[in-house]
Amino acid sequence: MLLLSPRGALLSVYCPQIFLILSSGSYLALSSVVALGANIICNKIPGLAPRQRAICQSRPDAIIVIGEGAQMGINECQYQFRFGRWNCSALGEKTVFGQELRVGSREAAFTYAITAAGVAHAVTAACSQGNLSNCGCDREKQGYYNQAEGWKWGGCSADVRYGIDFSRRFVDAREIKKNARRLMNLHNNEARKVLEERMKLECKCHGVSGSCTTKTCWTTLPKFREVGHMLKEKYNAAVQVEVVRASRLRQPTFLRIKQLRSYQKPMETDLVYIEKSPNYCEEDAATGSVGTQGRLCNRTSPGADGCDTMCCGRGYNTHQYTKVWQCNCKFHWCCFVKCNTCSERTEVFTCK
Repeated sequence: MLLLSPRGALLSVYCPQIFLILSSGSYLALSSVVALGANIICNKIPGLAPRQRAICQSRPDAIIVIGEGAQMGINECQYQFRFGRWNCSALGEKTVFGQELRVGSREAAFTYAITAAGVAHAVTAACSQGNLSNCGCDREKQGYYNQAEGWKWGGCSADVRYGIDFSRRFVDAREIKKNARRLMNLHNNEARKVLEERMKLECKCHGVSGSCTTKTCWTTLPKFREVGHMLKEKYNAAVQVEVVRASRLRQPTFLRIKQLRSYQKPMETDLVYIEKSPNYCEEDAATGSVGTQGRLCNRTSPGADGCDTMCCGRGYNTHQYTKVWQCNCKFHWCCFVKCNTCSERTEVFTCK
């Protein structure tokens, strides 16, 4: 099992016979991974498809970055859906990519999109920082001059195309079965392209006393929170599709928009789903629903986090808490401090 944590904390690779602590702030511990043997590490990570395992064995430095990217995607998913009945709470278990949602719903579409984008983002960032072999800065524009705006390309532009391509080779490799869900997952994985659409241009002036005689510019990755917001908008506008099968072998060949008589394919930028979402009110292992029992809710909110919606009509429990602290403290000469005692009563509501 791969236990992952945000950058700057500790990253642990735990296998039945191996327990290795790696610093995610740097990659100094990579030599330890290599010393243990890439084959041993990669064979102990659950959930990897054969092609993914081959990539892991040939690029043991990359598997750490891939894990960070997958965790970043899961964290963002949990943030974006923190007020909904489904809040990604079941993700991040069992495999590096989290527990797969069995229903081909719009929630499954979002998880695939945000995970693929997370891996692409993490790989691109690691390349720019020099933490991965075989990649670095995007050198294609290096030295070219933008005459219209009076600046030239310089610095270290993030090689987002490398990150997207690496994500495609690794993440898409888990799609082995030739069925409708495979077509759906591969389509949603391509949402990682939003990274390329949202690249930022940063510039620096050069000259005496900041005169900006010359200016160099480079591209940087967008904040992943921005990516999360964009994919949440695509989730809200997700398109239901159905599979079209080849006439002879009856194998799924492409997806078309459901409820349209034509064979219109969804747009490349759409998130797509093939099954309607469950209501996520009750725990159901078959659909990946953990239910909403015990979830916090807002009694006065008319939105998804409101107790009526969150609790699915089951009602809610009220918990009362009193917070007591020292307040209005004053210093008296000489020499003591006198304070009042303040208190605040709060109510918390949880679904029955």
